[in-house]
Amino acid sequence: MLNMLRSSGVLSEQELMELPGVPSMELVEKGPVAVIECAEMIPCNPCEACCPTGAIKIGDDINNLPIIDAVKCTGCGLCIAACPGLAIFVVNGAHTKSEALVSIPYEFLPLPNVGDQVEALDRQGKKVCMVKIVQIRSSKKFDKTAIVSFTIPKERCMEVRHIRLSGGMQRKQ
Repeated sequence: MLNMLRSSGVLSEQELMELPGVPSMELVEKGPVAVIECAEMIPCNPCEACCPTGAIKIGDDINNLPIIDAVKCTGCGLCIAACPGLAIFVVNGAHTKSEALVSIPYEFLPLPNVGDQVEALDRQGKKVCMVKIVQIRSSKKFDKTAIVSFTIPKERCMEVRHIRLSGGMQRKQ
C-alpha cells in the first residue's frame, strides 16, 4: 500500500479507498460524513480529541491511522480545522438530488466569497469542474484554517480536494 503516494505524493484511488478513514460512497450518499485521507502512521490525534460524537478513533497507539465510524459522524466539521495535515474534509452526498456539499480546509488569502464560482481541483491540482461557494466558516480555535463549503455534482464529490480562485492566492500569515 502507498506506492503511488510515495512515488508521486498523491494517493491513487485504490490507496484512498483502502484507508480506514474513508467511508464508502453508500455512506456518503446518506448524509454528511468526514473523509479522513490520513495515510501515514505518525503521532497525531487532534481529530479524535475534537470529535464531539466519538466518531473518530485513533486508539491506544497515537501512531494509528484514524478510523471513522460514519454512523456516529454528524458531519459537524470540527475535525477539518483541527487536522494539522489538512487531510480531512466533509462530504454530504444527500445535499440535493443532483449535488453534494463538500467542506474543505482552506489556508489561503484572499478567502472566496459566498456565491463565487471557483475551480475545483483534484488531488494532483488538476481542474475537475467549476463549483459554487455556499459557506465560509472561520474556526475560533484554529484561526488560520477556514472551512470552505461548495456544491458539486454528486458524481465528482470524492475527487475534489482544493479550490482555485481567479487572480491567484497566497498563504495566510
